[in-house]
Amino acid sequence: MDFNFILLFIDSIHLQLDFLHGSGRQALGSDDPIVKGLILGMFAVSGFGILLNLFNAAVRKKMVDQVKLKRIMKETRAWQKERMAAMRAKDQAKVNELGKKSSYMNKMSMEMMQMNMRPMMITFVPLILIFYLVLPQLFAHTVALSPISLNIIPGDFFQLTCTAAQALEEGHVCFGKENALYLWAWYFLSSISFSGIIMKLTKTSMDLS
Repeated sequence: MDFNFILLFIDSIHLQLDFLHGSGRQALGSDDPIVKGLILGMFAVSGFGILLNLFNAAVRKKMVDQVKLKRIMKETRAWQKERMAAMRAKDQAKVNELGKKSSYMNKMSMEMMQMNMRPMMITFVPLILIFYLVLPQLFAHTVALSPISLNIIPGDFFQLTCTAAQALEEGHVCFGKENALYLWAWYFLSSISFSGIIMKLTKTSMDLS
């Protein structure tokens, strides 16, 4: 499991709840941004996403024994795969034999979770503060445009882009900008887009291949 993705998801999603329908500072953007211009804003927010991913990877590399983590991951995944194969084959003897290692595997899984949680405890607060205090002061409410709506999840809980109704609402941050991406959404998407690449380059990836 990619815990960097979870971190960025938590970092972003809860900030949307009460802010997207407001104005000014509440919309997670500045009415008079320091960085002006759509193109410049898009690259600048993406740059922030890359820098924060590099920071996260550096902390992770420093605090987590990658060799030990990957050994535990490989061992637990191999056991899970073997156990599932035995269950599909209805080989009860094999299932019982593998079941004897359940306690050990649970212990390994817990250790793996703790190893991943340690860097998160350090990076979570800085990411929240930078996202909430720094980025909104630098950029406008919306910093990118999408050719289509990205609001694929029903309801108003997880909106990435401005809706047609919001674009017609005078005084709304989305007025005249249907399918514009909110600041938090562009940051979120750009961050997770570069996360895997940065983890590969820094050798902090959770991929065993």
